[in-house]
Amino acid sequence: MNGYGAYVLSAFSFTLLSFSALYLITKIQFIKEQNKFVAKFGSLNSEKAKSAKSQRINKEILANATNN
Repeated sequence: MNGYGAYVLSAFSFTLLSFSALYLITKIQFIKEQNKFVAKFGSLNSEKAKSAKSQRINKEILANATNN
C-alpha cells in the first residue's frame, strides 16, 4: 500500500469499532424500551387489549410490526 497501510488499517479499525459501538448502544436502548413497553402493557386483560387494538395509532403500529 506504498506506506499508507497503517493509515488505512487504523481508519478501517476505527470505523468498525464505531459502528459496533453504535449497534450495541442502539440494541441496548431498544431492549430497555421493549422492557418498558412490556412492563406497561404486558399485563392487559382481554377487554383492555381489545380496546387498545381498536385505536387507530395502535393499528398502525401493529400493522408495521407484522410486516417486519
